[in-house]
Amino acid sequence: MGILWTLIIGLIAGIIAKLLMPGRDPGGFIITTLLGIAGAFVATYLGQAVGWYRAGEGAGLIGAIVGAIILLAIYRMVAGGRRTHT
Repeated sequence: MGILWTLIIGLIAGIIAKLLMPGRDPGGFIITTLLGIAGAFVATYLGQAVGWYRAGEGAGLIGAIVGAIILLAIYRMVAGGRRTHT
């Protein structure tokens, strides 16, 4: 149930991160949502490593949003530089 909860929180976090960081994303809404899910997993892992969460305890919505925003910013820097203008 923990992984399912992290997926749901990540989905919501991706949507909120997109609203907080408006602009064109190279991958669109689907990539932003996937980055939100990845952000939730990253926030969970880092929170457990630092000691904020116990083993088996997932990141909360705010932690997942922060993780999603960080991953979205990194994604924009990496993928945005690869686009060619014609």
